[in-house]
Amino acid sequence: MRKDITVAADVRETRGKNEAHRTRRAGQIPAVVYGAYKDPVTIAVNPKEILRIVHSSTGYNTIFNLQINGRENTPVMVVDQQVDPIKGTLLHADLKRIDLTRRIRVTVPVVTHGEAKGIKLQGGLLEIVTRSIEIDCLPDDIPEHFTVDVTELMIGQNVRAGEIPLSGSMKLSSAPDTVIAHVVALRGEAEAATGDAAAAPATPEPEVIKKGKKEEEKAAEDKGKKK
Repeated sequence: MRKDITVAADVRETRGKNEAHRTRRAGQIPAVVYGAYKDPVTIAVNPKEILRIVHSSTGYNTIFNLQINGRENTPVMVVDQQVDPIKGTLLHADLKRIDLTRRIRVTVPVVTHGEAKGIKLQGGLLEIVTRSIEIDCLPDDIPEHFTVDVTELMIGQNVRAGEIPLSGSMKLSSAPDTVIAHVVALRGEAEAATGDAAAAPATPEPEVIKKGKKEEEKAAEDKGKKK
């Protein structure tokens, strides 16, 4: 999703660990911007601005403007980041230029809405199986999220990716039969049903079999009398 956000960046003329340390001590982080058939550029950006974008409601799907001093002003997305495993601070970011006229593939969150009837009427449980799907679309058509209504679901029923309505240039990339959510019976009730089935009396022997045995016994008696 495109946002009216501009992040300023400075070109880094030199590379290496020492230069990266100096950049971080100055309150910025090293980053690189690439893509759109242009040469990659090493830059320095404010980590707080990048984290604010990544942690927003649109996350990695946020398209914002990158203003590189003396170079270019271009729409970009955050495609990767390196975080300190101990401190949790942002150490490095990869930014990708976005051509607004070309389709891109993105992962979009899926949220559910409503209370399934299978919960209220049958005592079932709603399970969320997949929380996101992939789509292809033009950059300006990237949605913040998809919402699926689970109100009508009963036990054994589900909602699949192919049922999610798409608009504009959107095309589904995930498998259409991917289950988003379904309603299942609670484990205790399922086990009780299995137990009842096991305790049921055995099926009585068919009458035709019993009749066959009697005829065999009568034939044996007749044979004895003839002797």
